[in-house]
Amino acid sequence: MERTLTPAQKIERSIIKKYRDALWKPFIYAVRKYGLIQAGDRIAVCISGGKGSMLMAKLMQELHRHSKIPFDLLFLVMDPGYNEINRRKTESNAQLLGIPITIFETNIFEVANNSEKSPCYLCARMRRGHLYSKAKALGCNKIALGHHFNDVIETTVMGMFYGSQLQAMLPKLQSTNFDGMELIRPLYCVHEEDILAWMRYNQLEFIQCACRFTESCTICGNGGGGSKRQEVKTLLRRLKRDHPNIEKSIFNSIHNVCLDTFPAYKANGVFRSPYVQSDENGSASG
Repeated sequence: MERTLTPAQKIERSIIKKYRDALWKPFIYAVRKYGLIQAGDRIAVCISGGKGSMLMAKLMQELHRHSKIPFDLLFLVMDPGYNEINRRKTESNAQLLGIPITIFETNIFEVANNSEKSPCYLCARMRRGHLYSKAKALGCNKIALGHHFNDVIETTVMGMFYGSQLQAMLPKLQSTNFDGMELIRPLYCVHEEDILAWMRYNQLEFIQCACRFTESCTICGNGGGGSKRQEVKTLLRRLKRDHPNIEKSIFNSIHNVCLDTFPAYKANGVFRSPYVQSDENGSASG
């Protein structure tokens, strides 16, 4: 007689069985290719409440159960000022998925929303700082964030279109402000469409964005609003109709940079060019 599975076990089985090729294999590939986990690591898996971070938590949990490499996990939820619906949704999803979360509160939304600076930029900076700080206080040496394959290519395109720079999102990054801390992105090779398929197959609902500016679309499947990122998502979706491999090409391009063909570039914050002199601050001059 086949044993009755709990909802969490059914969801775990869907990752290992039905979505093995789409989710589990690219997750393991990224962990190995980029050396994201080493023996003795204590990793704070940072859960925002969205689909990516929740899936990442399950993947990391599954790897922890079966890995021959000894490492520890802590599932960390930072409440930046959620409304009651988002807070309850995040807590109930964690319980449903069998993820033992540790929650801590901050006033990030209040500070960011009342700042004259870009609230999105300030919010992102403050979130990262609070996560590093809390994780380090809890004895962790790494934080894991839920950015996926599509975040990587969208960030690359956004940097070109709106930031006048070629800059990629790294799979792992040493913190410059928190000594001994490292950021890793285990979903680096996992596609958003596959995360959505897994979510829908298991009839799951996650918060989309808890920001005060977008609370009109807090529980949905695939983004919304008029952000620059959404503009890039729409553009890539259109281009993909005629060029199915365009996302893969963008992703591969950041792994195949030919510096010899660039008239200028930055390395470790220092501007370098055979044509232009830089000042002491690493900026172009002349």
